[in-house]
Amino acid sequence: MYGPAATGEAPLAPLWRLDAGRTLFIGSLDHNAFHQHGAPVFLSSLGGPFGLRLPGGRWQACEAAMIPAGRLHELHLGGDPLAVFYVEPDVAGAGELAPLLGDAREVDGALLGRSRVIPLMRELYEDRASLGWADAALDDLIAYSAPRARRSIDPRASRAVAALSAVPEDRLSVPELARLCGLSTSRLQHLFAAEIGVPIRRYRAWRRMRAAIAEIVAGASFTHAAHAAGFADQAHFAHDFRRTFGAAASRSLRGVRR
Repeated sequence: MYGPAATGEAPLAPLWRLDAGRTLFIGSLDHNAFHQHGAPVFLSSLGGPFGLRLPGGRWQACEAAMIPAGRLHELHLGGDPLAVFYVEPDVAGAGELAPLLGDAREVDGALLGRSRVIPLMRELYEDRASLGWADAALDDLIAYSAPRARRSIDPRASRAVAALSAVPEDRLSVPELARLCGLSTSRLQHLFAAEIGVPIRRYRAWRRMRAAIAEIVAGASFTHAAHAAGFADQAHFAHDFRRTFGAAASRSLRGVRR
């Protein structure tokens, strides 16, 4: 076992770093029940393996995994820290995270393998000043993995993601989005789900969740963050957070480092 749980020391404060296209979380976790994200995610241990289970499968001991958007999965850490790195589709597709794994094998649509970034993730987690250089580190990760990517997404789906990112949710209907992309509404909905991994509605919910997290990381209360991001109230945010991440928001969003 790696980390504070092994030494008896208090765990380090959770690290969050968000920008327009990327989200990084590193912190200690326990059990995250089955959940799914609106963006592909790369998971890396900081030492020993973590438990990963996909629907209908057995628990797998993993050092790293790449989970496509919309794929249900369950995690067990037992208090150990985990690095969780999401990239938005207009930055990179799921295939662009695959090079961060070595000796990768596919299991029910997910990639499992050896982590190429444990030293970096450990340094980010253990250096209390790492927020000052985290952006440069994430730039380097994308620069390393992008040329080795397995595939890129359809440019029309990428255009739809960019439009959703640029316009507030209540000001752009799906038919209007389809016209911007030069597609019929039904064709856009089919293409978006196939290329991004989740329907447009689910991706919008993911963006709302990211907006709320960014508010909390910046110092807002859970109630203020929920309203600022468009949730009806804090209870609605808490429910959606558990559905999205498989655990209570307080586990990873209380006492974050700033």
